Amino acid sequence: MILGKLFKKKEKKEELKPEKPAAKLTAVKEVKMKPVSGQAKILLSPHITEKTGILAKRNQYVFKVLPQANKTEIKKAVEQLYKVKVVGLNIINIPAKKKRLGRSQGWKKGYKKAIVSLKPGQKIEIA
Repeated sequence: MILGKLFKKKEKKEELKPEKPAAKLTAVKEVKMKPVSGQAKILLSPHITEKTGILAKRNQYVFKVLPQANKTEIKKAVEQLYKVKVVGLNIINIPAKKKRLGRSQGWKKGYKKAIVSLKPGQKIEIA
C-alpha cells in the first residue's frame, strides 16, 4: 500500500509538469579576421629574456619562428614587418625536453629561434 502511494505521487508530479517549448536557434555572427601577409605569419613572437635584452644593445633581436621557415623567409618577414635592413641571421632549433612533476611525466615543446642582426643605427621596438 505504501509503495502504491509513492508510485502514484511520482506519476502525478510528472503529469503536472508543463512541456517546455523548444529552444530557439539563433544565427551565429561570423567574425572576419584582418588578412595577414605570408611573411608576417612566419614570425610567431619575439623571444624576450634577460639574454635577449643584452643582445638588443648589440643590435640583435630574437624571435620564435615557424619550424618550417628558412633564413630567406625570416629575413624577408623581418624587413617587411619592421621596415629595417637585416645584416645577419642565425637560426637555432631548440629540441623538446622531458619534464617531470612527481610521478607524472611529459614534454616541454621544442621551437625554432632566429637571432636577427640589424644594420647599425636601426632599432626594433618590441616591448
